[in-house]
Amino acid sequence: MRVTLVHNPGSGDDAQPSAEGLIALIRSAGHEVTYWSSHADDWIGALAEPTELLAIAGGDGTIADVAKHLIGRHVPIALLPMGTANNISRTLGVTELPLERQVAAWHTAHRTPFDVGLAVGPWGSRYFLEGVGAGLFTRTMAKAKASPMLARLNRAHAKIAHALQMLKDGLHSTQSIGVKATLDGHDISGSYILFEAMNIQYIGPNLYLAPYCHPGDGVFDVVLATDSERGPLEHYLSSWQNGWPHRPEFLSYRGKELKIEWTGYPLHIDDELEPDLASSVPANVEVKIAGYALEFLVPA
Repeated sequence: MRVTLVHNPGSGDDAQPSAEGLIALIRSAGHEVTYWSSHADDWIGALAEPTELLAIAGGDGTIADVAKHLIGRHVPIALLPMGTANNISRTLGVTELPLERQVAAWHTAHRTPFDVGLAVGPWGSRYFLEGVGAGLFTRTMAKAKASPMLARLNRAHAKIAHALQMLKDGLHSTQSIGVKATLDGHDISGSYILFEAMNIQYIGPNLYLAPYCHPGDGVFDVVLATDSERGPLEHYLSSWQNGWPHRPEFLSYRGKELKIEWTGYPLHIDDELEPDLASSVPANVEVKIAGYALEFLVPA
């Protein structure tokens, strides 16, 4: 099989295989491979070349960056999870499989459809794979990006644990946000400390917010936590921090089209925070399934 490999050599920690190791691994399974680093200037152009399989070695950010260029092309995508959180790979159930086993299974793996979300607002239109939201996680994102402690940590599990601690530390000081929104025409407005429209089960530092979400079912899971749920949320953060992914029981709704009357509170789209758009608010924000599916290879 002809394989195009896009690799982020900066993903994960020092335990991850090198570019040479990945190429050797794929060739040893009987495939032809063309390698591209995601740090190269021309890797996007390489995606237009014919291939039978697009393999992505990296974390959620790399997967999203590459996959958005494959929307609607029906090119199967294989994931080699090498990031910190690996939320997309975790939702698809491939995170714990050794890379050698994943590559060996490409011949018999089945194609799994994967929805792509579209967020439309003052920033224009933006595709996403993980989710869109506001509240605790969004407010902690900016602090995490600027955290020198987080930057110094080398191991993925240590980064996840520290990021979860940052969420716990900010939980009781985070003010609730008045959100005016409808989901498929039904009013879900309220005051929330956490408001997340999830396309997959996990977001951020492995926040297991949508356990019943399937990325190919054509709907979002909108997960809501109110002021009264600070205690349960802290409990869940502690359990996830200790490696116990207990299923949360927060209020959630399923739907295809979320409409928000946005008043300027911080929003995230996947791992990106929206810039200061104060001059554009209040504004209407629409979050929906884009109508195009990606296809990921998942070993049986």
